[in-house]
Formats: sequence, structure tokens, C-alpha cells
Amino acid sequence: MLSTTERTRLRRIRERARIDREDLYDVLDAGLVCHLGVVVDGAPRVIPTGYGRIGDTLYLHGSTGARSLRADGEVCVTVTHLDGIVLARSAMHHSMNYRSAMVYGTPRPVTDPDEHLAALRAITEQLAPGQWDTVRSPNRKEIAATAVLALPLTEASVKIRTGPPNDDEEDYALPVWAGVQPVRTVFGAPEPDPRLDPPRPVPAHINGRSSRSSAR
Repeated sequence: MLSTTERTRLRRIRERARIDREDLYDVLDAGLVCHLGVVVDGAPRVIPTGYGRIGDTLYLHGSTGARSLRADGEVCVTVTHLDGIVLARSAMHHSMNYRSAMVYGTPRPVTDPDEHLAALRAITEQLAPGQWDTVRSPNRKEIAATAVLALPLTEASVKIRTGPPNDDEEDYALPVWAGVQPVRTVFGAPEPDPRLDPPRPVPAHINGRSSRSSAR
């Protein structure tokens, strides 16, 4: 179960809240990009970036020179999936079907070499499952230039909306089409690097991802 704090407690439309930790994992594991909110020199900054999860820890990475990864104090990380546009009979009841997670906490720099490498693997696998074992591993120079932050999934909230519009009862008689327009992210056919020499077949773990998307 997710622990409730003043920052994660929903005050409006509470039925959209999810308190099962598995719901948090599902939202995070299905994502490709998170948004990292930090304060740098007294000003807010939100950075879209890749991430990975191992157990109850979320890993973020970037250049060791990135000021956003060297900022002290708490951060906020969000992941959102847009699943549909909810079209209502009245303008003010339009909405979205979505899955979202928000994580608060103070990240720690990852300095242990084994954890650092495991985090980079998790981030790579989040973006492209199966890719880590088929490519060259990071060398010392690359590892030294890459900062990794570990954010515990201790304080988090999950919100999910599904289903049709919720119109006012008297509006259901209006001659207006209402419903949901689904939104889906799909993977297209892989486009080979022109410098592939000699040409190589697309690996199964990449090609299969495109096939699954096409079948939906």
C-alpha cells in the first residue's frame, strides 16, 4: 500500500486515487519519459528525462555537469499516460482518461559502482527492453561522465481516470455526440542506421515491439 501524506492525499475527485503499490509500479513501468522537477538557484525547473526502476527505487541519470542533477533538496518526479480524450455534452465536463504517478523525495547520488551500473541497465531497459545485453557496455570514461540519482518510492501518489464523460443529468438529453476518443502510443517499423555495414537484420526484441504495436 502507498502511504498517504499531506502532499499525496487527494482533496478533489478522490475516487481517482489508487493506493495499491502495484498501481504505482504499473504506471512507472509503462512509461518512457518522466518529468523531474527541481529548484535551481531559487527558480523551478522541470526536465524531461529517461528513468528506470529497481524495486522501490527510481533511478534518473544525466551528465555530471547538469545543474539539475546537482541541486540539493527535494525533487518531484511525474509520469503521465494519456489514454483518451473525454468528449462531453458540455464544455466544462470535457476531461481526459489517464494514468499518472507523482513521486516526492530527496534523491541521493549513486556512488557505488555496482549500483551505478545496475541503474544504467535499468534505465536502458526501460527505454528499450532487451537492448542492454546486445550492445557495448559503458566504458570508464562514459560512466565517469554520467551522474545517477536514486529516488526512493516512499512518498508517491497515483491517479487514474477511465470511462465515459460525467455530464450533468439534464445535459444527457442534449443533441450532442459524447464519448471517448482513445489515444495510443505505438512503435513504428525500425529504421536502420545508414552506416550499418554490412546490413543486419532487426533484432527480435526490437522488431517484436513494433509487431505488438501494429496488432493492437
